[in-house]
Amino acid sequence: MSDDFSAHTPLMAQYLRIKAEHRELLVFFRMGDFYEVFYDDARRCNALLDITLTVRGQSGGEPVVMAGVPVSALENYLAKLLKLGESVAIAEQVGEVGVGKGPVERKVVRIVTPGTVTDAELLADKQDAPLLALHAQGQRFGLAWVSLSQGEIGLLECGRAELPGWLVRLNPAEILLARDHSVPGLPESLSTVRAPLTQRPPWQFDAALGQRRLCEQLGVASLQGLNAQDLTLAQTAGGALLAYLEHTQGRALAHIKRLAVLRASELIDLPPATQRNLELTQTLRGEEAPTLLSLLDSCRTGMGSRALRQWLLTPARERTQARERLASIATLIELGYSPLREALRQVSDVERISSRVALRQVRPRELAGLRETLAQMPTLQAALPPGAPLLERLRQDLNAPPAVRELLAAAVAEQPAVWLRDGGVIAAGFDAELDELRAINANCDAFLLDLEARERERTGIANLRVQFNKVHGFYIEVTQGQKDKVPDNYQRRQTLKNAERFITPELKAFEDKALSASERALAREKFLFERLLDELAAFIDPLSRLARALAALDALAALAERAQALNWCAPEFVSHPAIDIQAGRHPVVEARLAETRGVPFQANDCRLDAKRRLLLITGPNMGGKSTFMRQVALIALLASMGSYVPARACRLGPLDAIHTRIGAADDLANAQSTFMLEMTEAAAILHAASEQSLVLMDEIGRGTSTFDGLALAGAIATHLHDKNRALTLFATHYFELTELPAQKPQAHNMHVSAVEAGEDIAFLHELQPGPASRSYGVQVARLAGMPAPVLRQARASLEALEAQKAGAQDQVDLFAAPPAPPPTEDSPALRALRELDLDSCSPREALEQLYRLKQLAR
Repeated sequence: MSDDFSAHTPLMAQYLRIKAEHRELLVFFRMGDFYEVFYDDARRCNALLDITLTVRGQSGGEPVVMAGVPVSALENYLAKLLKLGESVAIAEQVGEVGVGKGPVERKVVRIVTPGTVTDAELLADKQDAPLLALHAQGQRFGLAWVSLSQGEIGLLECGRAELPGWLVRLNPAEILLARDHSVPGLPESLSTVRAPLTQRPPWQFDAALGQRRLCEQLGVASLQGLNAQDLTLAQTAGGALLAYLEHTQGRALAHIKRLAVLRASELIDLPPATQRNLELTQTLRGEEAPTLLSLLDSCRTGMGSRALRQWLLTPARERTQARERLASIATLIELGYSPLREALRQVSDVERISSRVALRQVRPRELAGLRETLAQMPTLQAALPPGAPLLERLRQDLNAPPAVRELLAAAVAEQPAVWLRDGGVIAAGFDAELDELRAINANCDAFLLDLEARERERTGIANLRVQFNKVHGFYIEVTQGQKDKVPDNYQRRQTLKNAERFITPELKAFEDKALSASERALAREKFLFERLLDELAAFIDPLSRLARALAALDALAALAERAQALNWCAPEFVSHPAIDIQAGRHPVVEARLAETRGVPFQANDCRLDAKRRLLLITGPNMGGKSTFMRQVALIALLASMGSYVPARACRLGPLDAIHTRIGAADDLANAQSTFMLEMTEAAAILHAASEQSLVLMDEIGRGTSTFDGLALAGAIATHLHDKNRALTLFATHYFELTELPAQKPQAHNMHVSAVEAGEDIAFLHELQPGPASRSYGVQVARLAGMPAPVLRQARASLEALEAQKAGAQDQVDLFAAPPAPPPTEDSPALRALRELDLDSCSPREALEQLYRLKQLAR
């Protein structure tokens, strides 16, 4: 795009100058009641939003291609664009219409990107949309992220192998990278999340600049006291992050005053495969329910839901925080959580409102919601049970400054308008000048009626009328037959065929005041609203503390309600290696069974410890092996985050990671077959798992030939037992592996039971000691609806294979024709049916024969 706009019309030259400063963004250019987009932006919006393209005139010798969206519908279109990963610069009219020559002045007042959005209409209630900056050096990565609604910067550093897991945990809405970056393996890591990439100037990714920016933002002289001095790569990313935020928001970010430092050594590792296979926040199909989070989340506010999500995905290895949460849940269950949850229903999203106050993007009704929330604080504090240390700390943070509520009560109308531009936002009595201007508008009709009555009496003109129209303003109308009675102080304004219109000095003075009163009232409201935001800015820190306290209380109350409603128990933490679960259940499967079929879940025990590190689990498909393995992992995770668990009792030792290799899938986008993906994930586990890790291995080795798979499965199980020494659940259909416990003292056989009756099979879903005797694959295939000839051939082949294994037969032909169906004894009903001549039967006789056949069948 050329920077010479002299050949264009003044309006298009103004647009092109703004577009030149925001080349990579869609520019929404305000023109009256519409935001217009031009040229390539218009074509993109046509494709993305399905809005109509038009051509209006020419500029610079070319037709002007344009499209538009109504100002009133802007948020709907922005939401669609953000979901598609687009970013938008909004250019508003900032000058006065009709003042001076040329087009009214416009400038970009707001840049909306997927990672910097704060509008409630554009954000999911229960999820954050963090902005992430990424800086790499060799095989090390520095990450810095922020959610504008939280006011907290996060920093961490990790290796290349750990990066995908962190990306999935953080789930960024937008990722910042240095322009022309080239890091081996980075594209594959970034493919784990669906976030648009935004390239920034490389000079913004500077270590010294990043450290200085972070210190200035946080108001500290050094990052040493914040446990972040050694995170040079993360500081580099943090500097670029802050630079981008200031660019998009057009102001300093006063509300971002906290730093969260995450270290892999302090959190339980949850690789992407674990989060996917355990369906923590998304099902395997990518849906939000039914998942563990959807089951847990009975929160009353979006703040609580977001806090609960964070607790679930970032459980700490150290158990102090989990113990505090468990003690709080116990107190809430014992003394009652219902009053607290009822009070939380009346609470607005203080977290997002306070951040929007700081960014000066808050809307009037959000301030009204904040006012009502502050009024609820005494009720909330009274509903909060005493005793638990964490609850007492949160109670103190609910003490918001009284000045905030008093200010909002005085300044904001009881039911303010949605938009400031509509007026009616500032409360009556808050400002005398505004009240006077509003009174002029309110009393206009009364004044005109009073003036009309006085003038009729003074002049004796009975049909005199005082009126108004937008073209001529206020006037006194007198018919032509009465104009000789008009007083001397009447000044002619307009002559009509049958009437004359006049103005008087009194009416002129009122007109000047009335016509400007509405505009002046709106301007006064805008001034007062801006001054109100200035005053509220001083209370951002206590409001942020209040928001965090409300979020934590909501999450704790939800966990207490779930624990009681679902009959969960408090876990116990021990210092030695142990996962000891009595009558454990899979929380999501149990809830689904109760909801859809009304049947109870079969609970099972699990015991893993220093002398019992590997359970080799055999049994039929659909028998419950995968469900059992997943439920053990979910119970361990729930306990680690500080939640009650679905079991009769649970004792949990130290835990540093949960690794899973479950299911069969491929990754065609990265050229990985099902078996290659299986081996890749298994290799990652063997490299990463430690003695304090929980490992789930389900059907490893099934993606290749029988002997290859068996050999690999045996080697992997041996390595987990001997080298990793992880607490392992190893499910398999290779019965040869059941010999492992005879050679490995810390391995034990378990199986899920089933009962066979003829061709039918009943799954008991009960875990029992010892190996299974068979897999019941043919029976499961029958339940799936497999054709009878296939089942007969499979059963015959299975018997032959089993006999061959025992040395009783030569090689079996697996592709022989299906055996003939076994003969069955002719029944009387079948004989009668064969003898029946349907062509010679009348309808009545056919009906009689049908009854006879039915009787014979009995």
